[in-house]
Formats: sequence, C-alpha cells, structure tokens
Amino acid sequence: MEYVVALDEHRHFVRAAEACGVSQSTLSTLLKKLEEELDTVIFDRCAHPLKPTEAGEKIISQARVVLYNTRQLREITLSERQLSSGETRIAVIPTVSPYIIPKLFKRLREDSPLVVPRVFEMQTSEILDRLSRAELDMAIMATPLQRDNLLEVPLYYERLVAYVSPDEKLSLMKEIPSTNLPSEHLWVLKDGNCLRNQVFNLCGRISDYKAIFEAGSIDTLVKIVDENGGYTVIPELHVDLLCDEKRRNIRPLVDPEPVREISLVIRNDYVREKMLNEIASAVKKIIPDYMIDSSLKRFAIKL
Repeated sequence: MEYVVALDEHRHFVRAAEACGVSQSTLSTLLKKLEEELDTVIFDRCAHPLKPTEAGEKIISQARVVLYNTRQLREITLSERQLSSGETRIAVIPTVSPYIIPKLFKRLREDSPLVVPRVFEMQTSEILDRLSRAELDMAIMATPLQRDNLLEVPLYYERLVAYVSPDEKLSLMKEIPSTNLPSEHLWVLKDGNCLRNQVFNLCGRISDYKAIFEAGSIDTLVKIVDENGGYTVIPELHVDLLCDEKRRNIRPLVDPEPVREISLVIRNDYVREKMLNEIASAVKKIIPDYMIDSSLKRFAIKL
C-alpha cells in the first residue's frame, strides 16, 4: 500500500521507487502482485504521465486511510517524547494563515524543536476533503463544522470589524450596527472562504449583492477599498497589519458584535495528544490572551 500511494504521488516508477528506498523492479513486481491479488488494474500504464484507473483511485484512497490508521497504531506504542516529535501536517484557512503561520514556525522552532511542521494554506472544502482521506493531521479553521468524523478544539474567538473608505457614508459612524450592513458598496472574498458566508449572514441580503470583483485575500480587499471606495469586513487580527493611516478606517461592528470561532480540527481517530498540545500551546503564545478560549487557558487538551 505504501508503494501504491507513493506511485500515485509521484506518477513515475523511478521517482516512486527512490522515495520508497527500493529498486524500480521491486516496486513494479509488488504492484503487479497486488493487482493480481485484487484482480484489479490499479494504474493505467499507457497513460503519460502515469495515472490510476477509476477502480485504482478508490483503492488508493482507502490505502491512505489504512496507512494513516497503521501509523496511529504505531504511535500509540511510542514513548511520551516520541509522541511530541516528528512530522505533523497542518492546514490553515487563508483568512487565518497571515496571522498564524509566520509566527508558528518561529514558536515551534524555539519551544518544540523536535516537531517538524508541514503547513499548507487551503480553503475549508479542501481541508475537509483531505482530512477525510487522512492526508492531514490537523487544521486551524473557522468552526463549527458539524462533522461527526471530526473533533473541534476551540482556540480563540475573533471579532469582525468593518474597513470603510473615508468617502463612504458609513465612515461617519463611530460604530456600525452589524444587523444593518448594506449590501451596496460591499467588497467580499471569493466563493469558498467561510468569512464570505459570515459577512453575507450579517448583511442578510445576499440576493441583492452584485459582485464586480471577489478578492482572494484580506489584504486585497483593503487595497480595493482604498482605491475604489466602499467597505469590507475583516478579522480583528488583520488590524495589527495595517499602518496608522489605514487603522483610522476601522469601525467596530456592534449590536451584536460578530465573532468567529477558530479551532484546531482533527479526525476522531487522532491519538497524538501531546503533539496536539504542542501546536495549541504555540498558537496560544501568538494570539492575544483575551481572545484565547477560556478552557484552553486552564486545561491541556485531552483526547
């Protein structure tokens, strides 16, 4: 199964064999034996580059889950030191990554040098898909998700604020009621970002919204407002990245104050409790203390 997964990742016999530390002939022979045992062709060898057959894709997907669970069984028997060392694959949504990822590497390097993070920025739908296929160990993302196969550990709660052009009527208000946000002159993120959905929920008039351009990042949204007027809604942590002049364009949202929950999300069968706490501890040192979930402040995560 490891050879099949490697071949799917590299789509080349020589590179897959090198990654597995075996000869090409060994990999090819064992693949052929597996196909004979399953009575199924897993890879289309006539395709260039090599690609799985339709049945092969299902086999590879299940093989990833089996290998993931096999690693979990091995990790159960490791010592406490080993449980908090080694590689861990973490996904972060784009509206969180600018505030977490740069400092996360530094914090782990200083406090947990045995942890080897592999961090990926991706949207919610891809994260959920890759978690289900056991291609990720954990994710930092907006919740709740309401998925039975996933466990959510709240990390912090972040307010949403308005970034308003000085030319916009909203800029005359010191505070803006969140239930009265206009859909006119609103700039939002492109589809697939959970923050976009939360903004539309605040406006309550998604059917009235006519998109001219939908941005891929918070930074782009801010620049669009600067050049074209209107307003947007951004996470509180982004305010620290703005210069003093731009910070004057921030307006609090009130009545009620919109807040998003950011959590560590893992599969229900994840067992590396100490590794999970290493990552949570690093995030706690990055995020302002008043935003941290109260339970996370007092207790370690117990699986």
